[in-house]
Amino acid sequence: MLRNIPANLSPELVKILLEMGHGDEILLADANFPGHHLHPTTVRADGLGIPDLLRSILTLMPLDRYSSYQVALMETVGDDPRPPVWDVHEQIWNEAEKDAGPVSVRTIERMAFYDYTPSVYASSSPGDRPVQQPHPQERACCDDCDP
Repeated sequence: MLRNIPANLSPELVKILLEMGHGDEILLADANFPGHHLHPTTVRADGLGIPDLLRSILTLMPLDRYSSYQVALMETVGDDPRPPVWDVHEQIWNEAEKDAGPVSVRTIERMAFYDYTPSVYASSSPGDRPVQQPHPQERACCDDCDP
């Protein structure tokens, strides 16, 4: 019997996290992100928001400090403002990584982000409502949404 596994993480997602190593990334995407189309390993996380999922994942695994960045975000498009929920995500990863130092964030242009998606280890799609555009997270990727 395992202890201290957050109850909101499915066995399938925990298995994926156990398989990941240095340089592997998991994409956390809102409900409208075409994860199943872009990546063969996409785990649904219905009923969860990215903040809850991100918080739970970071209790089990640290962000990769051997990478030049620890978080990748899809850039906003045109004049779209920075989604406020990114501040929530930033608070979560900064709190989880406070002893390791600052978290380096990379941004990726929207279409390049879609092209980048197949290179991540896995994708997870919580039930978040989308904002006007998405965002990524180990090195973690998050496509974005309202909390």
